[in-house]
Amino acid sequence: MPSGMHQAEVDLPIHKVWDFVKDMDNWAPLIPGYIHHRKFTNRQSIWEFYSDIGLIKKKISLMVTIIEWMEPTKVTFSLKGEKGKLSGSGYYLAEAIDKNRTRITGFLDITASGTLGAMVNEILKSYLPKTTKEMVIAITRKLEELN
Repeated sequence: MPSGMHQAEVDLPIHKVWDFVKDMDNWAPLIPGYIHHRKFTNRQSIWEFYSDIGLIKKKISLMVTIIEWMEPTKVTFSLKGEKGKLSGSGYYLAEAIDKNRTRITGFLDITASGTLGAMVNEILKSYLPKTTKEMVIAITRKLEELN
């Protein structure tokens, strides 16, 4: 299963990090390839991205379903492609290092199915770590900029 994980630290207390992350409108635009998202409920939304994965360049729509909000540390979610050929999950984790420093971890796994599934999964193995890293770094930079 293709996946990516990245950790970064930010010079902010965990409660300030949570205040930002608890609203997906704050961090969704920071994901690489982001076009827009539309919320249906507090836990379910459609996110659209422009995908530039090797030979595959197209718009992808994913249904994002929040599985769990665990204030102030964790958000877990599932992903499902609109045509059913992509599925996965991920999480955001915050850990207080001390009262003014927080470690942020982002994790994402996505699996493709269908006729081109095996080829797409091979490409995703190198794409997801890079994308996850870019997302976590963008979140930490935005947090530092806002605070």
